[in-house]
Amino acid sequence: MLLHRACLADMIDVYVNVNYPDRRPAARPMDTSLHPSPPSPRLQAPPDPAFEARVRASFAQQAAMATLAAQLAEVAPGRVLITLAHAPHLTQQHGFMHAGMLAAALDSACGYAAATLMPADAGVLTIEFKINLLAPARGPLLYCEGRVVKAGRTISVTEGLAWQNGADGQAQRVATMVATMMTVTGRGGIQG
Repeated sequence: MLLHRACLADMIDVYVNVNYPDRRPAARPMDTSLHPSPPSPRLQAPPDPAFEARVRASFAQQAAMATLAAQLAEVAPGRVLITLAHAPHLTQQHGFMHAGMLAAALDSACGYAAATLMPADAGVLTIEFKINLLAPARGPLLYCEGRVVKAGRTISVTEGLAWQNGADGQAQRVATMVATMMTVTGRGGIQG
């Protein structure tokens, strides 16, 4: 039995002391361009050739975004960019943009990104989202980008990214979001 324990100890010692070279890729610095998110995955062509006009018309009707003074800056297949100016009436007690205001703009960006890949008669509704707040949102201007990760007939998965220009002029991420959107057709009052 003593010999067996010695062999076992040697085996364990051999396994513990084996060193493998670190094969992880070198860390890359964060992309700090104005649009710091990675490119969207390859998506199908929008079924509605007039998707941009439809999305812009729908955004113009959204009272919540008007209340926030949010602007629809860019619309492309599977991607939407909304800007949101820092304003005192949108802040929390420390003077940062309130998380709820930022979440609302990111949710809209994700929803409209999904809507760009939906049929002309479809509406979009958020069925779930998760937000991570990464840094205080000070502004003066916040950029909220929504991108489609996977577009389906009924359910689409999107991701959102919010950033601001930091004191050094470089883009600083302030929040990320993952959101699930539902395509709604054939229901009165839910379109566009």
